[in-house]
Amino acid sequence: MSATPTIAAADWGTTRLRVWLLDATGAVLDERRSDEGLLTAQHKGFANVLDRHLQDMGAGKDLPAIVCGMAGARQGWVEAPYVDVPASLSDILGAAVPVPGTDRDVRIVPGLAQRNPRTPDVMRGEETQLAGTAKLIGSGSHLVCMPGTHSKWVIAEGGAISGFGTWPTGEMFSVLSEHSILRHSIGDKPAVVSPDSQVFRDWCQEALFDGDIASRLFGIRASGLLSGLGQDDAAAALSGLLIGAEIASAVRRFGRRGSPVVLVVSGALGALYAEAMRLDGIAVTVADADEAVLAGLVAAARRNRMLAEGVAS
Repeated sequence: MSATPTIAAADWGTTRLRVWLLDATGAVLDERRSDEGLLTAQHKGFANVLDRHLQDMGAGKDLPAIVCGMAGARQGWVEAPYVDVPASLSDILGAAVPVPGTDRDVRIVPGLAQRNPRTPDVMRGEETQLAGTAKLIGSGSHLVCMPGTHSKWVIAEGGAISGFGTWPTGEMFSVLSEHSILRHSIGDKPAVVSPDSQVFRDWCQEALFDGDIASRLFGIRASGLLSGLGQDDAAAALSGLLIGAEIASAVRRFGRRGSPVVLVVSGALGALYAEAMRLDGIAVTVADADEAVLAGLVAAARRNRMLAEGVAS
């Protein structure tokens, strides 16, 4: 490690943890990834988990840390109360909550709450990714899609978050493929789905057409019995239906906004969503989710005066 660490940054998910060691400019000096998410840290202790990772990277016990994600949940390290939308990205980051009783200065970025009785919703962690995409959504009106276990669709207007919605698409895929009749069609280990799959495209287009997939889900099972649909194609069909239905539903709720959807995602999932949006005639601007959350944590550290203003090298 050739530079002096100034701050640590951590993205604490339900099952995964990522920790970065940063210098005074916000540049990454070292990184650790582990399975010690919320569910594990509840037993090991959040402070113990973070301290061990930082010690392994050679950081001192007094190095400050900025954290986002489930560490701020009610069942997490310290509850960081939700900020209600509409809210500016700056105000969201500025509401980071200090963790009491620690040797180091640790602050947790709050999540967002939408208290509309008709569309109640919450998020934790994604607000930091949104802050990391400020250059893309800092002006004008934008529709942002953040795919995942619980996909988020967000309306950003003039650097503020005015509303959002959650579609549990990833969770639905897991439940249906593992705990429904479709498990017989898809097999014990669902195949990785390619955006080049014609089956994915065909079933996605069916869902995009009307968004009503309830009657089509059993069609995956029937296609295996009647038409020889194989396990790989069954996984592609289910993925296409669920992603297509999510996009159709989100567009109905939020409209097309007149500009490309900002797609914040990493890995193979991004290619599936980009292809599904192409099929629906939606232009896309892609932002890498891993880079976005780190950029958001750096912005949060600067907003809370834990890191000086500057540009990462």
